[in-house]
Amino acid sequence: MFSASLLFTHFEFNISLSKHKVGKILFNFDMKYIFTVLGHIQRATKTKKLYKMASTPSNMLPLGTIAPEFSLMDTMTEKNLSLRDLKGDKGTVIMFICNHCPFVKHVNPEISKLGQEYQKRGIGFIAISSNDVENYPQDAPDLMKDTAEQEGYSFPYLYDETQEIAKAYDAACTPDFYLFDDNLQLVYRGQLDDSRPGNGIPLTGKDLRNAMDALLEGKKIDTSQKPSIGCNIKWADT
Repeated sequence: MFSASLLFTHFEFNISLSKHKVGKILFNFDMKYIFTVLGHIQRATKTKKLYKMASTPSNMLPLGTIAPEFSLMDTMTEKNLSLRDLKGDKGTVIMFICNHCPFVKHVNPEISKLGQEYQKRGIGFIAISSNDVENYPQDAPDLMKDTAEQEGYSFPYLYDETQEIAKAYDAACTPDFYLFDDNLQLVYRGQLDDSRPGNGIPLTGKDLRNAMDALLEGKKIDTSQKPSIGCNIKWADT
């Protein structure tokens, strides 16, 4: 890769030739090259910063764990809803997310899509935010409602004010995904898919989608599961 100084030396050289047709062609080419290279550098730097700032993996709750019960306020309806109220007939997805995390913003289109698709097939979907809103006011309940509406969530977005539910599920990051069967026994936990902000891999929801399909079809779910990666849950000061 050329250094920035070499790029601009070449750029200045071609300006002196810009009175000639060949010089103009070279000048236009180099301008495109410079901006292309600088764009790649900027995107790579942004991605590197994201991973440096937010590299918390899932704790990977043991498979077979029974989903801890809860009753939390749904920010959409301002009513307390329990796990028993929300569980699906054939399975239940519980995901720990938040408003501000770039990793959650990245997957929002896919989790909205999955919710709309799989709720019709008997899978319940539940989103929970457990972040400390005193230090992270962008994750406050009123803004959770705004996010749910903007993203088109078809599932409740619950507020875990005490953070006790995140602790009960051993949640570590946002997003963090859990799939339970019809008996509320954990059969999948970890990532949505391999896509991350800036890595160029398209969102498909492949890992969670494959687990839900296997559950619905009565097939064995692959136990080789990858942890999710994202922003750490913002724990309140103790």
